Amino acid sequence: MHHWRRDVIELAALFTAVAVADTVANLIGHGPDGTALLVISAVALAATAGFHTWWARRHGHAPPTGDTGARPLPQGERTGPSEQPSGTEGPMAAESTLWRMRTTVKDAPGSLAALCTALAGQRVDILSLQTHPLAEGTVDEFLLRAPGTLEGSELTRAVALAGGTDTWIERGDTHDLVDAPTRVLGLATRTALDAAELPLALRQLLGRCTIKSLPAVPVGGGRGPEGVPVEGALEDTVMRLRAPEGGVITVERPYLPFTPTEFARARALVELDARLGPRIPRSHDVLTLPEGNDITVRRADTDDVEAARAMHDRCSPRTLSLRYHGPVGDADRYLNHLLSPRFGRTLAVQTASGRIVGLGHLLWDGDETEVALLVEDAWQRRGIGAELLQRLVALAGEAGCESVYAVTQSSNTGMVAAMRGLGLPLDYQIEEGTLVITARLAPQAEQEDALGVSRAEAP
Repeated sequence: MHHWRRDVIELAALFTAVAVADTVANLIGHGPDGTALLVISAVALAATAGFHTWWARRHGHAPPTGDTGARPLPQGERTGPSEQPSGTEGPMAAESTLWRMRTTVKDAPGSLAALCTALAGQRVDILSLQTHPLAEGTVDEFLLRAPGTLEGSELTRAVALAGGTDTWIERGDTHDLVDAPTRVLGLATRTALDAAELPLALRQLLGRCTIKSLPAVPVGGGRGPEGVPVEGALEDTVMRLRAPEGGVITVERPYLPFTPTEFARARALVELDARLGPRIPRSHDVLTLPEGNDITVRRADTDDVEAARAMHDRCSPRTLSLRYHGPVGDADRYLNHLLSPRFGRTLAVQTASGRIVGLGHLLWDGDETEVALLVEDAWQRRGIGAELLQRLVALAGEAGCESVYAVTQSSNTGMVAAMRGLGLPLDYQIEEGTLVITARLAPQAEQEDALGVSRAEAP
């Protein structure tokens, strides 16, 4: 449109100049004032040329910004190649924080969009989103990357203004970047390889929670736990699942209700464990003691109950009392529980002839983890207890435990020395003659360096 108007003006100016020139020529050739008219014509032509030059410079050949829809950036937002290095993503690339957040919104069109808009207003990047439909509303679970200066309270305030309720938030880490299906498949694989992984897999699946395995027949006798339906039971912050051997697995998370999706995933892991039956990795390590004897360290399970009872028969009453803190005659009753992979992991020390001479237990105790050792009298003070304890602590670190504790007596100098030999921070508590030693575990990499036990070497 602008080009067309400019061309019409130029043509009009040209035709006017030609007409004026023709008129002037006739007047000059036939009138008495020809000289004066010639000067006037020259001035008119010069003025026309000057007007054309001014017009062309003011309206260049590039189209105006209105034709392209482009708008100049506001002052302070303009960036050039030197101001924004290649490969960066702005301020959040320099410093950011991962958050895990869960909130409930109305089950109505636009609810999730309002939530996402509110997060975008805080310069928050949504890395993953899972939705859990409920009878009333929908629970949305986010993994967020937010500016490092943004506090969790600011996030929850923005979410509340966008319609989110019952919001829960906590710091995330790099492990949360793995998408949910991949994480669940990894946990299923671990469970398939080792029955002792089931409680750990449930804890990693559901976050901070307390998991208790209650046997159908208690070790000390008496009445077992209340039965649970085959499909399990979900009650807000508590889920109860039927254990593969007939007992009950109880999972509690008081700070955050379980969703039906979480319940279904947990039930699927338990069903997988039940179908596969008892199983443990069959790897083993052969070690040489200082005096030259070869011993084998391997995982043990309920198939080793008879061999463990035979070791009990060879142990002195004092050794058994230091280990079980009660009547020596009751020691055999605990073996089925202690050797079951449902309740923890057990390492056995075996001689070249196949005789078990030492047992080390790593037992899941709700939120805590207990370690316990028993070494036959004739094989004590040869480093077997220390070797077992180091390996158990390595297993606890792999399982994500933050600490382990041992219950013993102050007179059990062997156990006390083994705990001190770990080189980890220790806490001591004495109650009515019973000594409880708690070791705070270092991160896994530091444990391997300190203990000299790698993941590949652990049985």
